[in-house]
Amino acid sequence: MAEAADIQGTCPSPARRWLRRTGALLAGAPLLAGVLQLSAAPAAHAAGQDSAKAGSGTRTVSVALDSLSPSAPTDGDTVTVTGTVTNTGKQTVTDAYVDLRVGPELSTRSAIDDAAARTGYVVGADGTQVGDEYAQEFTKLTPGVSQPFSISVPVDELDLGGSGVYQLGVALSGETAAQPWDQVLGFQRTFLPWQPDEADPRSRTTFLWPLMSTVHMTAETGSNEQQTPVFLNDDLAEEISPGGRLDQMVSLGKDLDVTWVIDPDLLASVDAMTRSYQVRGDGDTTTPGTHQALAKQWLAQLQRAVAGKEVVALPFADPDLASLAHNGTDVTGSLSRLKEATDVVANTVEPILHVKPTTEFAWPVDGAIDPAIVKVATSAGADKIITRSDSLEEVGGLPYTPSAARPIGGGTTAVVADSRLSTAFQGDLTKASTSTLSVQRFLAQSLMLNLQTDQQRSFVVAPQRMPTASQARTMAEAVTALQGGTWSQAQHLTDAAEAKPDPGATTQVPSASQYPSSLRKQELPRAAFEDIATTQAKLDNFKVILSDQSRVVTPFGRAMNREMSTSWRGRPTEAASFRNGVENYLDDLASEVTLIQKSETKLSGRSATIPVTVQNNLVQPVDHLVLRLTSTNPTRLEIGGKGYAEQPVSVSGGHAQSVKFDTSANANGRVAVIAQLFTEDGQAYGAPVTFDVRVTEITATVMLVIGGGVLLLVLAGFRMYTQRKRAAKTAAGDKPGQDDTAARENPGTPEDRPQSQEPHDEASGTRPGAPDPEQPSDPTSDTASESADPSGTGERVDR
Repeated sequence: MAEAADIQGTCPSPARRWLRRTGALLAGAPLLAGVLQLSAAPAAHAAGQDSAKAGSGTRTVSVALDSLSPSAPTDGDTVTVTGTVTNTGKQTVTDAYVDLRVGPELSTRSAIDDAAARTGYVVGADGTQVGDEYAQEFTKLTPGVSQPFSISVPVDELDLGGSGVYQLGVALSGETAAQPWDQVLGFQRTFLPWQPDEADPRSRTTFLWPLMSTVHMTAETGSNEQQTPVFLNDDLAEEISPGGRLDQMVSLGKDLDVTWVIDPDLLASVDAMTRSYQVRGDGDTTTPGTHQALAKQWLAQLQRAVAGKEVVALPFADPDLASLAHNGTDVTGSLSRLKEATDVVANTVEPILHVKPTTEFAWPVDGAIDPAIVKVATSAGADKIITRSDSLEEVGGLPYTPSAARPIGGGTTAVVADSRLSTAFQGDLTKASTSTLSVQRFLAQSLMLNLQTDQQRSFVVAPQRMPTASQARTMAEAVTALQGGTWSQAQHLTDAAEAKPDPGATTQVPSASQYPSSLRKQELPRAAFEDIATTQAKLDNFKVILSDQSRVVTPFGRAMNREMSTSWRGRPTEAASFRNGVENYLDDLASEVTLIQKSETKLSGRSATIPVTVQNNLVQPVDHLVLRLTSTNPTRLEIGGKGYAEQPVSVSGGHAQSVKFDTSANANGRVAVIAQLFTEDGQAYGAPVTFDVRVTEITATVMLVIGGGVLLLVLAGFRMYTQRKRAAKTAAGDKPGQDDTAARENPGTPEDRPQSQEPHDEASGTRPGAPDPEQPSDPTSDTASESADPSGTGERVDR
């Protein structure tokens, strides 16, 4: 067993070392020499095989490296490694101890990758023990039980050579009942960057600190003067709450020398939360938002964090440039939406953060580019594109990594972020062990970059757009160590983009076929851009009738920017639901201006007026509308002289207006009439209203009845005329008898009677002085003289 412990990859305990020395003394006795040779040889061979076998992959103990401090030591430092060991096997481990193993210096970046990918313990490749005095022992490790460890070693004891990257391993050794010899049962490796002196030159490193979120605001606003916004949910409040993801990004980033990359939509959303807002609930219900104080606090912290720092603002809502380039450029208006998203940046970011942002950068997803993406990205005014080295790969055979800036033609600069550094903080970093490994690997790759050549170069780190809280903490730890190290210095993104490019660096943009298929599968489909175009067309038709277009154009314009957001990747159902919600809400608003339905209308006579009512349920007046009334049968019912008539319409908010049209009927019967609203440019607005008009024209029978009535009136008048004439003649023939009767009835006094009589004209049969008798041809008065005599039969008496 003692010989087995000498095999590389094992470490004897102090007791075993004593036994081994004692055995060596006994072996010097001639009597025992032969016996030991005969018995020890097969045992040593078997133990050596078992130990080598154990070192090559057997892992019954899990080793977690929770911290390594300092991350990048220098001369005089003491390296402290802490963590836990857990027996994951079924047998108890006895005589266990943890120690450190320093491996050989790694010479290339690929060597770091290979070491990080290797699992288990490999004899010879994973270094030698630092020393017995720097080990922590455990009496035993029971299955399923974890034990913490902490080992501190002066850096001088690590026996490091010159500046470079070294593998540092943590090994758990011990015995089990099945394998009762000392062996490595668990191993974890990491990297130790070693740059004891100030590097000359130092590399310049730009670390992007992204501040973005998913879409939170809808297109809906209240009808009040403030237009209270409506949020999809209350998730944003959770992100900016203490300990939330965005709260961590701000609190960690404020002390770092980084370039902030911000989506203006996030700022606009949190700013909206500082005032009255609503949160959508189940169905169409909303509830008042209650996180105004939290939003104000987060914005105030962000304002302090970015003061004096470089701020890069992406287009509003971070549009998906790759999706637009591959699926949306041939859809009308898509590129215009990108231009609008860029134009609103300055008026969004600066008023909120009080910092003037840089807007000349475009950042495609994961930095992946092709010619179409470059063309779209630059169409909105950006002349610098943040890409990544696994997209714009080096093919020139340079023995080192060139600086980030690369001219790619047309006055455009590609800022190539290092892929290894940029992807160092992905995955689940909630455990301290995984976080520590990510930090050490990041620092190792960074130092290796600086050791490649004595030329000063600029590097860019572009992590994932929306790091989790644990990823953000790991990033902050890595940046703090890097900026406190001896081989790198911070640099703004604009300076990295303006740095002198390496003449040997690749500048050829990869073809479309080289675009990663995994990213292409997550893109917004063409149907998404068609939906946006449909919504835009409806908005254009709706806004022309509004007296205050900004109340509708602004919220819907921002909503359509959000429909193109990069944050929809991997969430196609949610993306489609949001687009449908925006379009449906616009339809609802547009339908608030509508024609009132009409029932059948009866039209009697040759001409009449038909009223049509326009209802406006919006809070603002509408104008620039034309109401057209069309007859489907102008021969029967004529409107406007050409089959239809139009009248302008203006309706105050919350009111209705009745518009009247003159019509004329040429024949009786039922005629379908169509009422339709149009905008002034001739676009139909809303649904038409169709109703029937029943024409009841004057018929021949009615004319006969009316004619007969007129004839009766004429005959009655003629009869009255003849009766009056007859009555007048009768009155003239009865006058003498009338006088005698009157004399007898009223003899009077002598003074009343005539004193003498006029002489009588015998020839004419009249008395002298008497009026001439009426002749049949003489005209009679229209009104007969009143008489006390009873009227004749059928005679009209005027009273």
